[in-house]
Amino acid sequence: MATDEVSLRALESLMTEFFHSCTTNERKREIEELLNTFASQAGSWRHCLYFLSNSRNEYVMMYSLTVFENLVNKMWVGVASEEKVELRSCLPKLLLSQHAVLPFFIRNKLCKVIVDIGRQDWPMFYHDFFSNTLQLVQTPAMAPLGLVLLKMTSEELVCPREDLSVARKEELRKLLLEQIPTMLNLLTGILESVWEKHSGSGITPPPSPTSGETAVVLGSESGAMCSLALECLAHLFSWIPLSSSITPALLASIFHFARFGCQLPVKAKPAPTSNGDTTTTGGNTALPANGGTGLPRAVQPVGQSERARLGVLAMSCINELMCKNCVPLDFEEFLLRISQQTFFLLQKLTQTNSHSNTTNTNTHTVKNRLQELDESYLEKFTDFLRLFVSVHLRRIESNAQFPLVEFLGLLFKYTFNQPTHEGYLACLDIWSIFLDYMTTKIRSRLADSDSVLNRYKDALVLLLREVLNRIQFRSNQTQLEELDDETLDDDKQTEWQRYLRQSLEVVAKVMELLPSQTFSTLFPVLQEDLDIYLGLQQFIVTNGSSRRLNITAEADCRKLHCALRDLSSLLQAVGRLAEFFTGDVFTARFSDALAIVQRLVEVTCYGSQISLYDVETAVPSVLKPDLIDVHAQSLAALQAYSHWLAQFCSEVQRQQDQTRFANLITSSMAATTPLISAKVLPCRTQQVPEKLLLSACHLLVSMATTVRPVFLVSLPPVQNIFNLITENHNHQLPHEAHVLVCRALSNMLLLPWPCLPESEQQWPSRSSSHGRLVSTLTQQYRLLPRPPAYHHNNKTVMQQTLSVLRDLVQSISGESTKSRQICYQSLQESVQVSLALFPHYIQQPEITDEMLSFFLTLFQALRVQMGVAFTEQIIQTFLNMFTREQLAISILQEGSAGSKVVQKFLKILQVVVQEPGQTFKPLLPSILSLCMEQVYPIVAERSCPDVKAEMFELLFQILHQNWRFFFKSSVLSSVQRDGAGELMENEAQFTAAMQAFGQSFLQPDIHIFKQNLSYLEVLNTKHKLYHKKLFQSSMLFHFINVLLQVLLHKSHDLLQDDITVAVYNMAAVNFHTFYSSFLPEFLNGCQGLDHHQRATLARNFTPERDLPSFTQSVYRLVNDLRYYRLCNGSLPPGTLKL
Repeated sequence: MATDEVSLRALESLMTEFFHSCTTNERKREIEELLNTFASQAGSWRHCLYFLSNSRNEYVMMYSLTVFENLVNKMWVGVASEEKVELRSCLPKLLLSQHAVLPFFIRNKLCKVIVDIGRQDWPMFYHDFFSNTLQLVQTPAMAPLGLVLLKMTSEELVCPREDLSVARKEELRKLLLEQIPTMLNLLTGILESVWEKHSGSGITPPPSPTSGETAVVLGSESGAMCSLALECLAHLFSWIPLSSSITPALLASIFHFARFGCQLPVKAKPAPTSNGDTTTTGGNTALPANGGTGLPRAVQPVGQSERARLGVLAMSCINELMCKNCVPLDFEEFLLRISQQTFFLLQKLTQTNSHSNTTNTNTHTVKNRLQELDESYLEKFTDFLRLFVSVHLRRIESNAQFPLVEFLGLLFKYTFNQPTHEGYLACLDIWSIFLDYMTTKIRSRLADSDSVLNRYKDALVLLLREVLNRIQFRSNQTQLEELDDETLDDDKQTEWQRYLRQSLEVVAKVMELLPSQTFSTLFPVLQEDLDIYLGLQQFIVTNGSSRRLNITAEADCRKLHCALRDLSSLLQAVGRLAEFFTGDVFTARFSDALAIVQRLVEVTCYGSQISLYDVETAVPSVLKPDLIDVHAQSLAALQAYSHWLAQFCSEVQRQQDQTRFANLITSSMAATTPLISAKVLPCRTQQVPEKLLLSACHLLVSMATTVRPVFLVSLPPVQNIFNLITENHNHQLPHEAHVLVCRALSNMLLLPWPCLPESEQQWPSRSSSHGRLVSTLTQQYRLLPRPPAYHHNNKTVMQQTLSVLRDLVQSISGESTKSRQICYQSLQESVQVSLALFPHYIQQPEITDEMLSFFLTLFQALRVQMGVAFTEQIIQTFLNMFTREQLAISILQEGSAGSKVVQKFLKILQVVVQEPGQTFKPLLPSILSLCMEQVYPIVAERSCPDVKAEMFELLFQILHQNWRFFFKSSVLSSVQRDGAGELMENEAQFTAAMQAFGQSFLQPDIHIFKQNLSYLEVLNTKHKLYHKKLFQSSMLFHFINVLLQVLLHKSHDLLQDDITVAVYNMAAVNFHTFYSSFLPEFLNGCQGLDHHQRATLARNFTPERDLPSFTQSVYRLVNDLRYYRLCNGSLPPGTLKL
């Protein structure tokens, strides 16, 4: 013992030194090696048992438990049976004797070690493990410890790690399932006994909404006991199936505690003295000496936070049950009972004081009530509501015993009295789910859709009005100003934008169900704010060259600010609803849509005419951005109706009456073009804000691309823009706006006019105009010297011109042949100039990248128009320029412009090899050579994920689109299923490509792995890759072996399902050979197994031929093989294996 005592003191000294702030990293490594050496010694656990029993140093206790944990989880197979018996006996005794004085984390660690032993040995060698745990739960003094063990048993035995065989995992789950009724009965008993002990007889049982009004005061020990029981239940519910073991009594007990979360904090009162007076000292209530309530610790009442936590835990239990989508038919009654109980909880959460009669007072009361409740409880309750609506509403809706309409009313109160914005948005998500459910239901039941809608119509209209109210500053300025409108989140939107977007999505979903009611609700509110905006002109005072908005009073400025913010939001709402006026409902809703569009045109014209963005205001930091935003949103809302205008255009073409339509387009252009021309002319003093300019440019693009009126290009305002762009090279347009304007002008001339025959499209004159436009835009670019003389402006001219041209080509890529012919005709000279300039700029990756982006777009959209000869010339030029040295320089600059250049080049080659027919087949050998002999050797052993991804896609496209380059099909081979008659060509290149794919599976990049695995699967689906004779004879089993090794090493666990499916498809080529030849050979090659284990693994891999069974066998093989290796590795040297 003296030796153990000395060792203990030495260990304490080492642990204290290790965690001391002055200890160097080198000394820490020395100590760590010393501790690991000690732990690996045979019998070290006996010393640790002594340390654990005799030390109060937390570091020492934790180290000792880690040694035990390592022994049980990694070396248990090699531990002598008598030592196992001793461990199974002494550790529980240690726990029972010291659990009350151990720190909770040490106690929990010790519990886990005991449970880990149970996981290995129960019930065969540790038969009383589970019965001991149940006995502890039933012993009042030891129940908390028993509950900790019970929860850990559920966690560790149901979801064990890989240190067990599949058979053992299945056995443990089966054994635990048999114990479920016993466990649930015990837990029910604990909850019921605590509740009965602390509740008064005057409390009405659920499901009365008034139940629980009398406060139930729990002692601290009772509260802790209930917390442990509820935590245990929550974990059990996460994996057990719904069954009769979950009794109504258990459910009622859980809901008893769920009500705790609904109770408001009780105001503390002074404690009465023996004579009934309150004891005070110096005007303050005197506290008991123990700092508590003057009661013994066991009966001290739990505080509000502990009560709220019980409510949270109870709701967690309920949510675990609610998230089970698979509900047996005989469980519908159980589900109804949960729904009813929760309905009453919702009643309690949203109840108002009886003396409050007015609506405002009630609403205020509900919000205050929710504000005082625990935030976590509200989150859990909202989670429940989401689960109820998304998973179970379809089951409950038709049940007459559940008051669904009343439930929606309570959900409405709960939603619009949320104390936080996040809580409110979470509730809006629930309404979105409900509205989606309603939409789906009505579409599937068109016959009685009216009756379904009428049931919920009032609730939906009320929802619509309140959601619209909640986005308006006039009624919620204080709350809405709290939302951040500057910082962007991961979705590139601000907090305010997310709030508004989610609100407008709900409005749109209601619009889909109730179009007329939504329109009649929204339009008057919009009109009210529009009247304020349109009336601002009378307050503009002109003083020389400056103009000022003569609204200066603080109250008036605040009112105007709110009106402008609301108008901006409502304009977005109107734009969001544009889709509900097109298609089949165009005629039925024409008058409403026309009224909206006319109003939007009026607003945009008004904004552009009086240039409110250029007006001085009393509060420029607030009102000026508001005025700009309203103007921009009016243009964006009008743009949203471009598809409606396009349908209107088609209708008037047939009716030969274009007056109303022409007026709308003409006025729209009168509102749009001044904003662009004001920015084009450098002499103009007023500066159009970029936000407003881009909105105008996008509207112009939509008019040219989507609406396509015949007369658009001939309108004077549009002609003015055309002239300004083509004649003024020193325009002041930002590059993004310049690209958009050029796209709009190009599309006006290239895109066919709707509903007109080819003979009336005026192609000759439009082609001539487009040629002049492109010639003007590219004038400086085409005049660049060759070879280039350095000038700082050259780079800018090239990049800007090429980005404009690329955009012009992209915008017509899916259009008619005539449009693409005219486009290429206009661009032809610029394309040739680009090809001539390319070799001179190969060392400047920024310019090369822009050039290749342009050529890539050309190949994607206009390769037919370019012709075979010129396309070959371009590709050959690129192949000559991208030597192996040049590729290495570019690729090795990871993430640089040079790397991007190679990616673009490979993308161009992908387009070329996908071209059907024989056109570019002569280029295939050169492309394959570049891919396999120049690019692949550089990237094979390096990371280079972006270049690798493009290279493998090119390789895949070569194989997929040019299969006959490798396999010559014949009538004979098509009827001979064994592939004996297949004709193989270019075998060396095919083999090299397959080896490259196989090599990628040995590397850590999971994205490349997933991409390439999917490519192989596509090649097998489309071309029977795995069935080809060459693949079967020399590659198939190598691929299966590699994929199984990946599963064994768990390096790509996220792709486990994909890998298993691929292995199945490869094995399915010849199941007989797989089972009789490959599997034994694979197992014989696996290191770390004995003959008996190999035989067991082979026997357990059942020779089934369906995918689910095969998947289970692969999972079992991988799990058990890892388990056997772990076991064998834990055996002491020289162990005899029988």
